[in-house]
Amino acid sequence: MPRDPLSLPARLCLLAWDPARPGAADAARVHHLVRAGALVELVRRGLLRDDDGIATPVDLDSETGDPVLDGLLELVRESLPHGWRPWVGLHARVTFDAVREQLVAEGCLRAEKKRVLGVFPSVEYALARRDTAQALDRRVREVLAGQVPAGEVPERDAAVAVLAAAAELGCAGDPGGAGEPGTVNEPGAARGSGGARGRGSATGAGARRRDRIAELAGRAAPAPALRGVLDEVCGAVSDETAHTKAPTGG
Repeated sequence: MPRDPLSLPARLCLLAWDPARPGAADAARVHHLVRAGALVELVRRGLLRDDDGIATPVDLDSETGDPVLDGLLELVRESLPHGWRPWVGLHARVTFDAVREQLVAEGCLRAEKKRVLGVFPSVEYALARRDTAQALDRRVREVLAGQVPAGEVPERDAAVAVLAAAAELGCAGDPGGAGEPGTVNEPGAARGSGGARGRGSATGAGARRRDRIAELAGRAAPAPALRGVLDEVCGAVSDETAHTKAPTGG
């Protein structure tokens, strides 16, 4: 696992980074995922609380020292009250951009200046520390596979796994653990096919995965208030993932 200073949203951003398709991470469902991680992190640190379904700062002065989290905390303080699900999507790109720049500063990503059509300045981002991303990917697979009892999984690792599953990241979207490390699955792709012969085993694996995710959610959010927040933000991420995979008419 990477060193502890990597926050929950930073870990989720790295998990979503596909070295073969760097632009795939710059998508709405990944923005939502990273914002969800930031919200959960602020609740875990005791700086946001649930007030009858509303994301509420505990005070007007406290900070985390993390510019990404403090930026979101300031946004919540200065905005009209919203529930947790709206906050997952509201200006989520701002949090994603801030996390991406933070990962550049940490040396996990590399910013490469380019020109579009040889004229317009642009910046592309590439994975600089693939070993860190791969370690995260392996850890999420291990946690979801049940190789360690849920009660022994660190709370932050459990939260990462639960949120990654909600977004159907490559490390979390397949009960069998298939897929390339560090990739974002096309939503729903892990559900696969294989005919009637494989449906029974797939159904059983899916049920076991759901039970495991429920165990991990309890580990990630031992307090009832935090569990409610985790359920809400995971629901918002799942909704965005479903929206992404929904066929478009035409």
